[in-house]
Amino acid sequence: MKTKYIVYTLFFIALGFLVAYRISKSKTPDKGATGMGSPGKGGPMPSIRVNGIVVKTESFSSSLSVSGSIEANEQVELHSEISGLVTGIYFTEGSNVSKGQLLLKINDKELQAQLSQALTKQQLASESEYRAGMLLKKEAISKEEYDVALADLRSLQSQTQLIRAQLSKTQIRAAFSGKIGLRSVSVGEYLTPTVTIANLVNINPVKITFSIPEKYSKQVLVNTPLSFTVSGSTKTHTATIFAIEPAIDMSTRTLQLKARASNISGDLLPGSFAKIDLPLSNISNAILIPTEAIIPVLKGKKVFVSNHGKAKEVMIETGTRTEKSVLVTSGLSVGDTVLTTGMMSLKTDAPVKIKVITN
Repeated sequence: MKTKYIVYTLFFIALGFLVAYRISKSKTPDKGATGMGSPGKGGPMPSIRVNGIVVKTESFSSSLSVSGSIEANEQVELHSEISGLVTGIYFTEGSNVSKGQLLLKINDKELQAQLSQALTKQQLASESEYRAGMLLKKEAISKEEYDVALADLRSLQSQTQLIRAQLSKTQIRAAFSGKIGLRSVSVGEYLTPTVTIANLVNINPVKITFSIPEKYSKQVLVNTPLSFTVSGSTKTHTATIFAIEPAIDMSTRTLQLKARASNISGDLLPGSFAKIDLPLSNISNAILIPTEAIIPVLKGKKVFVSNHGKAKEVMIETGTRTEKSVLVTSGLSVGDTVLTTGMMSLKTDAPVKIKVITN
């Protein structure tokens, strides 16, 4: 029996040693596995596979697309300065008229009669002043008597000028050469200053009014050429900037400009919508990177670049944006490798394996 107990005791002791050995063996790290790059405790982080581009310079011509409206070179509503009966209309609706051309006549018979009377009185006063002058030379009258005759003459001359001015208001003439629109009055109608007779416009050349964001205000100068198209046509027109507003609009933070375009054919109509392509600058050594490489942050914009096989965060400043690229004005240098994919996974000092993409 003692032998049996001894055997059992040795068996359980051996079993205990075996279990303890197994437990201690399982706690020992597998150096071979860790050395192969698995993410075990104490091992290196796995590399993130990303795409990237090598920064280089290239020529870049930036332009700005904005909308604007076409305006007439000159445009007025024709009104009469006085009230009266329309006695004649001397233009055809929709026709071209010349500067100074008579367009409409208002009844002036009463003013003509007043002018005739004033001229008669002026003639008499002129003769009286002449006789008084002769008498003054002979010292037959006093200087005061001559001054009265001269004052009467000048008063009647002023009255004549006033009537002539009133008569001129009975004739409506074209202030400039252009095309006259549809009339709203007829012969025999009593016309008042509040009634619009017609619109007179000059549409050769035309003006294009548009605005640009404040940040581009330093890049646009007078005499800068531009191109534009209008709704309903694929034809491209050209224009030249001739005026720039001297101040930024505080409500919209934009700068207003005006350009002038030839319109010999008359295709461009005032009030039309214009889609404008405005050239801004030509840069011979520009740095452009893909839009997807840029990450907006609270203090600006950043990108990740490769630094000895690890991701590095770099703050940048940008300029003009195109459909696929962004102009970088500071933060990057030629030769930097900018990462363009994996933005959500990248962190500073994260190891990266880069596939360089060439254009």
